[in-house]
Amino acid sequence: MSRRRATIPPRQRIFLGCEGESEQGYGALLSRLAEEMDLHLALQVTLLRPGGGDPLDLVALAAELSGRAERQRGGFRLKAVLLDGDKLGESPDRDQRMYQLAGANDLHLIWQEPCHEAMLLRHLPACRDLRPPTSAAALQELTRRWAEYRKPMPAMRLAVRIGRPEILQASAVEADLREFLRRCGLVPPE
Repeated sequence: MSRRRATIPPRQRIFLGCEGESEQGYGALLSRLAEEMDLHLALQVTLLRPGGGDPLDLVALAAELSGRAERQRGGFRLKAVLLDGDKLGESPDRDQRMYQLAGANDLHLIWQEPCHEAMLLRHLPACRDLRPPTSAAALQELTRRWAEYRKPMPAMRLAVRIGRPEILQASAVEADLREFLRRCGLVPPE
């Protein structure tokens, strides 16, 4: 009698472009969570430009890198980019081109208001609704409430304070993040 081997379907590929190393650590944390939840995802967490930059430049780089990866290894089920919102509005013409480029390349934009540290802050207990007005104020408030926080924070150190309950908390007030996580299966549909 011959035995059939179970066919394991390929993991569904997700592209997550990250503005800096801090976002890259957060993406790696999401990848670990997907593994724990047996979601059968392969998150390609890609550092776009250490230190951040102009949203149009970051989206253009994400489009280029995700396109190259798709030509080499096949399509992504979902493509997204984590971006700091504090740069949006500095150049309306560039913003318009950025949105057009994102749309043409099917890139979901995850705006962090005003920055990544503010989004991380909203994961912490009793901080869900905090909205520091500037990146400096966000970092100051985050380190006040999480003394061990250092930039950049790798996934293992993020996991000490941020797990699925904290991600659900933050996604309740972060619409772009919630949509990305929902499409990945990391949070339930609304």
